[in-house]
Amino acid sequence: MEHTHHAHAPRGDYGRFIATILLFCLLAASGYALQHTISCFLLSWVIAYLLDPILVYSERRGAKRLHALGLMYILLGLLTVFFLTFIVPAITIGWNAFIVELPNNIQKLKQVALEWKTRLPDRQGSDEIQWLIDKASSNIDTAAEKAGVWVYSFGTRIFFNLFNIVLSPILVFFMLYYKHTVIVTLTSWLPDGRRSQIIDIAHEVNTSIGGYLRGQVAVSIIVAVLASIALFILDISHPIFCGVFAGAASILPFIGVIIATLPALFLAWFKFQSAAMLGQTALAFALIYFVEGYVIKPLVFKESMNLNPLVTIIMVMALGETLGFWGILLALPIASAIKITWGHFVHGDFKQR
Repeated sequence: MEHTHHAHAPRGDYGRFIATILLFCLLAASGYALQHTISCFLLSWVIAYLLDPILVYSERRGAKRLHALGLMYILLGLLTVFFLTFIVPAITIGWNAFIVELPNNIQKLKQVALEWKTRLPDRQGSDEIQWLIDKASSNIDTAAEKAGVWVYSFGTRIFFNLFNIVLSPILVFFMLYYKHTVIVTLTSWLPDGRRSQIIDIAHEVNTSIGGYLRGQVAVSIIVAVLASIALFILDISHPIFCGVFAGAASILPFIGVIIATLPALFLAWFKFQSAAMLGQTALAFALIYFVEGYVIKPLVFKESMNLNPLVTIIMVMALGETLGFWGILLALPIASAIKITWGHFVHGDFKQR
């Protein structure tokens, strides 16, 4: 009988594993169907997560949570007015100017393609190269049409994001105000024999996720400021727009560095059409990301997540496809939480004692 018990035990493990996979698939499908609602909730959760340490510090200093929350909202209101008065108009003006200049820049690309075609020597293989140039030149107009569709889609997303921005402060307030009540309620639902163990794991996950989110926001802001200053010094068009884009792209692991430099390189070429200016722009971004990788991140990220690069890429792709920007931002924290929980499971911490 004992042998039969051990023979059937793995089947139960496989059943739980398959059930877990199906549960994740169901959550992913639900997330895709309710992506706008979940996006608003995630935005509010991230903001509350970033602001909660300020309230915890205020409570330790003897202030009531409601009073600290009211004072913090006043300060955030002043920062929001400053942001809407100075930063948003600058970004909007840069974006509008970029859209206006787009047809001229497309014509420049076509002109360059034609010049390359006329300079090709009449040698073996030149016909194939000319065919490639003609194909690329003919696709430029198609790319411009797709860019127009993308701009319309971007405007649609902005509408939903404005709704999120209006609703998020209300959700953030209640998340922060009722934090302790929610924690006590969730803790009471845990089984008595596992309560302390699950709470310890939750604290470990909380430390990892909180450190990453706060660190990534700080890194993105620093990269955006440094990139904007560098592009302003180099006299490249739309420095603030390119700087904000570089800061947002720094969220992406591995490929974010490459993506961040593309708008600045294109705008540098459109304005100066000089290889020397392209080199200076690339050098500026190389220095920025060298400082980010070897100075800023080691100081900001006190604890590394130590995630496998393949797992990181898969999580970013999957959650980015499902939840968009917020999926990309939260891919690494979610992967870290799964890794921590799985590590405790492998070490037998969830076995009955």
